Amino acid sequence: MLRTKVLPRCYLSLLVPTRGLRGTARWKHSTSFEDAHNVGAPFRIPLIDFSAFRTASSPSERRRVADDIVDGFKEVGFIYLTGHGIRPDVIENVYKKSAEFFLLPQHIKDQVAWDDPRANRGYVKVGRERVTQSSDAEEIAALRKKAPDTKETMEIGRDWDPVWRNKWPEVADVPGFKDTMLQFFRTCHELHTVVMRSIALGLDLQEDFFEDKIDQQSHNLRLLSYPPVPVRLLSEEGQTRAGAHSDYGTLTLLFQDSVGGLEVQNPRTQHFQPAPPIPGTVVVNTGDLLARWSNDTLRSTLHRVVAPSTTKISNSDIREGMTPARQSIAFFCNPNFDAVIESLPACVSASKPNIYAPVTTEQYIVRRLAETYD
Repeated sequence: MLRTKVLPRCYLSLLVPTRGLRGTARWKHSTSFEDAHNVGAPFRIPLIDFSAFRTASSPSERRRVADDIVDGFKEVGFIYLTGHGIRPDVIENVYKKSAEFFLLPQHIKDQVAWDDPRANRGYVKVGRERVTQSSDAEEIAALRKKAPDTKETMEIGRDWDPVWRNKWPEVADVPGFKDTMLQFFRTCHELHTVVMRSIALGLDLQEDFFEDKIDQQSHNLRLLSYPPVPVRLLSEEGQTRAGAHSDYGTLTLLFQDSVGGLEVQNPRTQHFQPAPPIPGTVVVNTGDLLARWSNDTLRSTLHRVVAPSTTKISNSDIREGMTPARQSIAFFCNPNFDAVIESLPACVSASKPNIYAPVTTEQYIVRRLAETYD
């Protein structure tokens, strides 16, 4: 039986019935946000206890959790995971070292600046990136000029890559930064691998189907800092902390601080709705390449980062007209760069023909990154 977690009412948690493989009812948590434009269609991001998969005593128990995960990705493209196995103190230390890096003087951070989409490593200053779904260079340039993303990031890849090297700050500037991030990179890869096993089961594949397609750890650990900005700026047309976009790889593991601001697009109504921070959870969403692999059986859902709700803004911030600073950590999980992504036979049928042409991970991700950055 799945274990459920009781959360404070402020997280709008509820129990909703879902159907198992043989039609037997079971229960899982979801966070529910009524769409103001369609009150009859609640938007639910499932809250799933992943420890029930990690420590399952039987194949049927693992399959039940796998079905919940795949159902969440089919319906919404996003889930919250509890029981993911990453200790809170580990995450807090990553936040601490991330904050120390972003507090460095600008000229120090600029010494490790991002410079190549093939590498996708290094520091990205505020305004340099404009995430969007557009692939038109002129349109993206215009968006970047009018409404750049109000965030700075630090991009970290696998440290043993034979071609592309990470760009590390000097040890004296941020002691322990490199070791902390490399250990967290490995930890997130391990979680990604186990979640992909659950997805394989939920798609009626062998549990290890994805193993040799994700084992090269071609991932991207992104540290994000959203500095305080005028509230009025984020109320202007088209301006957000991070523009509406989908992610590029298989999955994204997102660790949020308490400030919030993440919004997810309701696939049914196209309206954006909050995905508030829930302590102890990881937000997991489907990326474009997993959606392509599944022939859009799994959704790669648009999302963005906006000003936090007024309840998250202190009286002093309101008086000064500024949003609070925000931190997050995103681990972008990718297939091996030489992996060919094409629709799985199990996801193609006469009623649902193949949508996408084959593409390698490297071709797709490098193209999307080249379009996004200045």
